[in-house]
Amino acid sequence: MALDSIQKKLLEQISDLHEVPAGAYNIRANGASAERNTTANIDIVKKKDRPGIDIIIKPGTVNESVHIPVLLSESGLTETVYNDFYIGDGADVVIVAGCGIHNDGTDSSEHSGIHTFYVGKNAKVKYVEKHYGEGDGNGENIMNPTTAVIMEEGSYMEMETLQIKGVDSTYRTTKATLKDGAKLVIGEKIMTHGHQTATTDFSVDLDGVDCGAHVVSRSVAKDDSHQLFISNINGNSRCNGHTECDAIVMDNGTVSAVPKVNANHTEASLIHEAAIGKIAGEQLMKLMTLGLTEAEAEEQIVNGFLR
Repeated sequence: MALDSIQKKLLEQISDLHEVPAGAYNIRANGASAERNTTANIDIVKKKDRPGIDIIIKPGTVNESVHIPVLLSESGLTETVYNDFYIGDGADVVIVAGCGIHNDGTDSSEHSGIHTFYVGKNAKVKYVEKHYGEGDGNGENIMNPTTAVIMEEGSYMEMETLQIKGVDSTYRTTKATLKDGAKLVIGEKIMTHGHQTATTDFSVDLDGVDCGAHVVSRSVAKDDSHQLFISNINGNSRCNGHTECDAIVMDNGTVSAVPKVNANHTEASLIHEAAIGKIAGEQLMKLMTLGLTEAEAEEQIVNGFLR
């Protein structure tokens, strides 16, 4: 099934792709698989019992990528999709996901992606996920991703999640379990405006000896939007954990941060931080003396903060 011009624009926004990618991919459009490709080392299999796919990456696979974008251009479409990733021992891969919604109607469009990652021993994964919404209709764009990560000994996973425009409501849930020597790095960037709401809920169990997690959220709340950041790191062994929330509030925007750490072992080393506030006046003045308007200065500061 060929993508139309709207779907191609959504694909570019969430995956930085101007055309079908090389390597393994599965492009889902309006509730069905539009295009799919596998490689000798990466297989993609349609689930038989529910919507979704299994992505199977052979042990030792390196220098390969998987793209699994979701595109919704029909107003009123609601779907829940289950994708399971099996990353073999010693693999080193990049996985690019994300969802783009174009809604010109009056009904809400909603996508809930349920992702589970099984990261094998000594495997390395970089996971990038971008959410984007647009459209001239009154219907809401809703995205509620749920991610589970099970990390084996010596594995490493880096997660980058980005939501900058057009998502009216989102509730992101991420749960991770780490074994000996596993490392998890999560970087989240969110900007809300209008009356949008965004909630992120992270929970990490540091079960393995010498495992570690680093969870950082950067966000901007504009207009009358609201954000809630929840993070819960459980140190159940000799481990290291760090959670941080940095947020800028503008106009009537509000942000609540609830970072929590639980040391359940005497050798658990855990840190939590939260900083929320408006743009400093001296930052604005410095840029305005260079010829920028106040609005231009604010935009430049926000873009740099979320970079």
